[in-house]
Amino acid sequence: MTDNYAKIVQDNLDRLYENLPEDLADNLPGERDEDRFIYDAFGEKCVIEPERISLGQEQHSSVFGILISLYALNACKDICILSPFKSFKEFPDSMPYVGAFITHTEQLLVPHVSRIKEAVPKITGKLKGESGPFETGGDFSFIVYPLPKIALCYIFYEADDDFPASVTCLYSNNANQFMPVDGLADAGEYTSKKFLNLFDQ
Repeated sequence: MTDNYAKIVQDNLDRLYENLPEDLADNLPGERDEDRFIYDAFGEKCVIEPERISLGQEQHSSVFGILISLYALNACKDICILSPFKSFKEFPDSMPYVGAFITHTEQLLVPHVSRIKEAVPKITGKLKGESGPFETGGDFSFIVYPLPKIALCYIFYEADDDFPASVTCLYSNNANQFMPVDGLADAGEYTSKKFLNLFDQ
C-alpha cells in the first residue's frame, strides 16, 4: 500500500512539473528556490521537488505527500475565505467520505478533549492558529492551518453531568477550491492526528 501511495505522489509531481505554473510560489504561497518550492504544511517545513516531497525532519506517511502534492496541483490566486465556516458534509460530493471523516477527524479527539484544552497554545503555535470566533460556541475552540489556504475550526465541548465530550471540525468557506473533497477529508484526519502527536513532543 505504501508503494502505491508513493506512486501517486510521484504521478502528482510529474503532472505538476510537466506544466509548472510560473506563479506557483505566489499561489501556495511559499518560496521558490530554482525547481524547489518551500512552504509550511501541517506545522512543518515542506519542500516540493521534482522527485520527492519532504516534510520536517522525520519520516512521514506518504499520505502527507499526496495531500501536499494535491494542494500544489490545485494552487490558485484565490485567497482563503474563512467564514461562514462549513461542515465537511456541506461540500459537494462529500457524502461517501462523511462517515470516515466523523470517525477519524472528530471522534478520534473526543477522549482527549481535556489534554487538548491544556495544549491549545502549543497546537495553535505549531499550526499557525488562532482562537476560534466567539459565534462558533463550544467550551473552547481554535482555528489552525494545516495548509496555507485551508483553515480548520475545531470546536470542543467538555464532558459534564448531562453530556459526554464532543468535537466538531469545520472548514474555511472555500477550502474545496484548494483541494479535492477526498483530500479535504484526509487533511482533517491528519490534522487531528497531528494534535495527538504533539502530546509526545
